[in-house]
Amino acid sequence: MDSGELLTVGVLTPHAAPGPEVEMPDMAPGRVRVEVARIGNAASRPSGNAGSTSADGLPTRSGAAVLDEAAPALLPAVDVLAFASTSSGYALGHDEELALVKRLRERWEMPVCAACLSAVSALRSRHVKRISLVHPPWFGPSLNELGAEYFRSQGFEVVDARLADLPDHPSQIEPAMVAEWVAQHLCHRAEAVFIGGNGFRAARAVHHLESRTGRLVLEANQVLLWSVLESTGAPIAVRGFGMLFDDRRPDRNKDKGETGHARRHSVHVDVAGRFRRQRP
Repeated sequence: MDSGELLTVGVLTPHAAPGPEVEMPDMAPGRVRVEVARIGNAASRPSGNAGSTSADGLPTRSGAAVLDEAAPALLPAVDVLAFASTSSGYALGHDEELALVKRLRERWEMPVCAACLSAVSALRSRHVKRISLVHPPWFGPSLNELGAEYFRSQGFEVVDARLADLPDHPSQIEPAMVAEWVAQHLCHRAEAVFIGGNGFRAARAVHHLESRTGRLVLEANQVLLWSVLESTGAPIAVRGFGMLFDDRRPDRNKDKGETGHARRHSVHVDVAGRFRRQRP
């Protein structure tokens, strides 16, 4: 992929609420385009209402056969597929989610990423051991606990997992509200925070939270975009959305003969945060 090309991400999701199609282009304006295929009965549900998310039925709604049926609607126009459902990843469990991604990759012969797998990879890339999890209120206690089990199964110490005491409706939640709630409730033992829920749309809270707390902060759509860029080797640098992107070298996946060229011409997307930078 050349530095001036547009990267097209094909999102597969069982949810009606907007998420990656809003946040990914916001993080890399003019560089990333998102096409969405809503699977199961997501398209028939009101898009602004997440409602109560239950683990029951999520594995069925996000199974390989369902995703295989939905993927052709995105192909061949996309460069990479992204399974955007934190809750489905939790309900499936790490091993089954990994098998699902591998199957899709082999079936469609292109890079495939998933939100929870991406979070695990990002945490390991930073050698993080102790994490806090923050989930939207519509996840409920069951998914909140499944989230903790998901990361524990991968060797992380989950120091706490909480449902944010915020409005039970995605459209009523602003990034500043998420940032304030997380900062007030963050466990002092946590080395990093993962804000789950692709419909939570808290990417613009990341920079402020890292500045305020001094911790690495990951968010579902932010870390999914990071994984997309890593898997495709796209020469796109994102700024203003956390340390995860600040430490990334967009040219490192290029062939050795192209490394110098990629470094000189990679596009830097400098996004000013909505919050004034504060000391931790």
